[in-house]
Amino acid sequence: MTPMQVTETLSEGLRREMSVVVDAKDLDDKLTSKLTELAQQIRMPGFRPGKVPVPLLRKTYGQRVMGEVLEETVSESTSKVLEDKELRPAMQPKIEITKFEDGSDLEYTIAVELMPTIEPIDFSGIKLERLVAEVADDVVDDRLKMLAEQMKSFSDAAADQAAAEGDAVVIDFKGTIDGEAFEGGGASDFQLELGSGSFIPGFEDQLVGLKAGESKTVAVTFPEEYGSADLAGKAAEFAVDVKQVKVPLPVPVDDSLAEKLGLENLETLRTSLRDQISQDYAGLSRARLKRTLLDALDEVQQFEVPPGMVEAEFEAIWGQVVKDLEDQDKTVADLDKPEEEAKQEYGKIAERRVRLGLLLSEVGRQNNIDVSQEELTRAIADQARRFQGQEQQVFEYFQNNAEAQAQLRAPLLEDKVVDFILEMAEVTGRTVDLDDLMRDPDDEGSDGPEAGTDKT
Repeated sequence: MTPMQVTETLSEGLRREMSVVVDAKDLDDKLTSKLTELAQQIRMPGFRPGKVPVPLLRKTYGQRVMGEVLEETVSESTSKVLEDKELRPAMQPKIEITKFEDGSDLEYTIAVELMPTIEPIDFSGIKLERLVAEVADDVVDDRLKMLAEQMKSFSDAAADQAAAEGDAVVIDFKGTIDGEAFEGGGASDFQLELGSGSFIPGFEDQLVGLKAGESKTVAVTFPEEYGSADLAGKAAEFAVDVKQVKVPLPVPVDDSLAEKLGLENLETLRTSLRDQISQDYAGLSRARLKRTLLDALDEVQQFEVPPGMVEAEFEAIWGQVVKDLEDQDKTVADLDKPEEEAKQEYGKIAERRVRLGLLLSEVGRQNNIDVSQEELTRAIADQARRFQGQEQQVFEYFQNNAEAQAQLRAPLLEDKVVDFILEMAEVTGRTVDLDDLMRDPDDEGSDGPEAGTDKT
């Protein structure tokens, strides 16, 4: 093992800094050893294979090989320092070489943030309430009507029939702004259902009452938050020609609707929809229970968190905030509070996420909870199914990308740890309506948990 001198220069909270000195002779011995190995492989004019003198190799390749020696020595000695001092880094240590010249000792510093000490929790003392919502018959009825609405077709209206809301019109249109046509502002033989909200606000309303063969100039203003910055907030005119009016042919909610969907009868369809809705409710219930659990854990475990991890998490959160604003052609000046106040709030969220993430990770470590390769493979398959026709590329992406696998593994592990805790916690059930199930706990006044985030 590399002989070295280690001096601790900082011990403050979770931060440690150390100065390390590695003897020059050790570096030279490692360099000579590597050059001796290289001599067995290198070929140089005038020398038989394996007979190139090490001093010549040192002159030719010494600088490059010494770079490898330094990298290996720093990595090896840093691991040894952390192991000898029984330190558990929370993040990759920061290394800085402070002194090195050919023939001299290597001097470098290690700056590291440590994992906090997390005391075991008696999870049986945690009391939680699982909110459950039953699927009402009228909810299933509404879902059936929605299905029927989605499957309706249209037939030609009488030649002199004016278009009403709910009808469809086949139109040619061309849009202009200040008299100039713009990209994507026109189409021919476009079928538009009036009242569907497919077009910008005000457009469809102005076509109500028109008949086939009639024309109209539709004046509208693009919303301020419109996806295209070139159009957002601008007034436009559309020359519209109505070529045809069509009336809807509703699909009756009976066995024929079920048959169109490949099911036996209406009762089978109702059962299928009820099961789907029930699964949706179960997902909401679990998310709400998990949020309550995380709030409870955040209350009982207040330990110091590594500043570097909090900073990295904050940068990720704030970066997403800025990006979301940019997507809306906005800046931080458009936030509903001063930038510094917003940053403080997101900083608290970052600290909470890091604390809960470390806590759940430690619970998993202490209880040997892990994600199996089979579970990870299933998760990758689920991802692949989202990209039809590109399944193989998705599999290869995850197979060849350790970071992508880690990002996929993290929420799986988190959910397993949450399930582990919930099995030991005292969980009681309460039936509520859907509105109560969906309500944000932070909106429930004094009865709700303190501000936090469901994400860890």
